[in-house]
Amino acid sequence: MARKIRDIMTGSPTSVSPELDIVTVARAMRDEDIGAVLVAEGDDLLGLVTDRDLVIRGLAAGGDPARARIGGLASNVTATIGPDDSLDKAAQIMRERAVRRLPVLEDGRPVGIVSIGDLAIEKDSASALADISAARSTF
Repeated sequence: MARKIRDIMTGSPTSVSPELDIVTVARAMRDEDIGAVLVAEGDDLLGLVTDRDLVIRGLAAGGDPARARIGGLASNVTATIGPDDSLDKAAQIMRERAVRRLPVLEDGRPVGIVSIGDLAIEKDSASALADISAARSTF
C-alpha cells in the first residue's frame, strides 16, 4: 500500500501558458486523456484549469473560445501538497478546502497532481469512486 503522495500522483503534469487559447488547451486535454492542467509560467504555478472550468467559465460564458486565454479561466491554487506527504494529509486538505485535485510541488516546482480518485483507488479500492476512477476512458 502506498504511503506517500509520490507513489500515487500523476507525475509530469501537463502545464500550459496562461496565454494559450481555450480550444488549444481543450484539445491537449482530450489528446492526453486528462481532466486538469496546471497553468504556469516557467516553474511558477499560477493556477489550475479543469475540463469543467473550460465548459462553465469558457464556453458557457460566451465569446470566442479560440480567442479567450486560459489564464482567465484558471482557478487559484488554494492548496498544494508535497510528494513526501501522506495520503491522509492529502485527504484532509481536500476535505477542508473542498477540492478534488491538488498540485504536488517539490522545491516550489510542480511535479505532479493527485486527485480524489487517486486517493480512492489507493485507500478504498472497493469503493464506487475507486472503481470509476480506475476505469479507462473510452473517448
